Amino acid sequence: MQLHGLTKKFADTTAVDNLSLDVAKGEFVSLLGPSGCGKTTTLQMIAGFVDVTAGSIILDGTDITFAKPNERGLGIVFQTYALFPHMTVEKNVAFGLEMRKVSGSDIARRVRDALAVAQLEKFAQRYPRELSGGQRQRVALARALVIQPPVLLLDEPLSNLDANLREEMQFELRRIQQQAGTTTIMVTHDQAEALSVSDRVVVMREGKVIQIDEPYVMYENPATPFISRFVGKTNTFAVTVTATEQGTHFDLDGQRITLKDNANRTSHAETSSAGTSEALVSVRPEKIVIDRHGQGRFAGTVKNSFFLGNLWMYEVQTAFGLVVVSVINNHQQVYKIGEDVSLDWHEDALRVLTAEPAGNV
Repeated sequence: MQLHGLTKKFADTTAVDNLSLDVAKGEFVSLLGPSGCGKTTTLQMIAGFVDVTAGSIILDGTDITFAKPNERGLGIVFQTYALFPHMTVEKNVAFGLEMRKVSGSDIARRVRDALAVAQLEKFAQRYPRELSGGQRQRVALARALVIQPPVLLLDEPLSNLDANLREEMQFELRRIQQQAGTTTIMVTHDQAEALSVSDRVVVMREGKVIQIDEPYVMYENPATPFISRFVGKTNTFAVTVTATEQGTHFDLDGQRITLKDNANRTSHAETSSAGTSEALVSVRPEKIVIDRHGQGRFAGTVKNSFFLGNLWMYEVQTAFGLVVVSVINNHQQVYKIGEDVSLDWHEDALRVLTAEPAGNV
């Protein structure tokens, strides 16, 4: 599927601004961004529920920009799942095939296969009210996949699940999609969800695409300060970067930090004639090492600690600001509020961020 310059305007508001995206066959792509960024409007234009102001939608070489929703043949899973409460699981999954007047023997075979992929065989004769949230979500997926759509559209499919089930269903969703081999586009505002299931993530903001990348690449090399904050947690420091024949460096709390070649070294401002530039440097919380006082380059004091089960999250006050540190809970050192500590990190962990687009904060 190809989206070329897709644009949607509502009166004087541009909800989606010139979005272009190629989705390969069998690929899982997530549209990620905060509320109001245009991701749901994009999905609705692909589905045919919202008219396109400009641009085109191409599916298998055919322009479907102005085709009716029922003529596009796409599979869709909504937030609410939209299951028929008076029908059994089997009947819910078969509904789309019956509407397409598929023969009875083919319906039985395809429904059986779809239920097997979704691991729902033993629930075939149950009604939606007799299922858990995760089971209902799998029924909705099976119903969408059974028609063998060229593209599956997912609109916040896990948003109605509780936290533990949501995490479990992320992997279940990916398993089902990979087994079916269906090209999939998902809308979500949940960063962990997008990173865990997607082949590529499209980050949107104010109707525009900010970055398109594989999850790991995007997390390790965010294109802007907004993405570094939105896709995971990060610490940022405003510094003055100096470029010399010996390398590029900046000073932080009396320490000279040399930037490695892989530090995503794109300056936050234009370099002056003196070889200096103002920059924003980012380092992820899990890449910071916390140790006893005097054991690292940077001194600090623990201001807050949060126990998250598998992690400890510390807020450490330093001379260059409040730093968030993430530490795996391994039954070793636990730091108390008010305790003096040291921080350090490998210089490969640093990223220099580009400026935000004009008008963004």
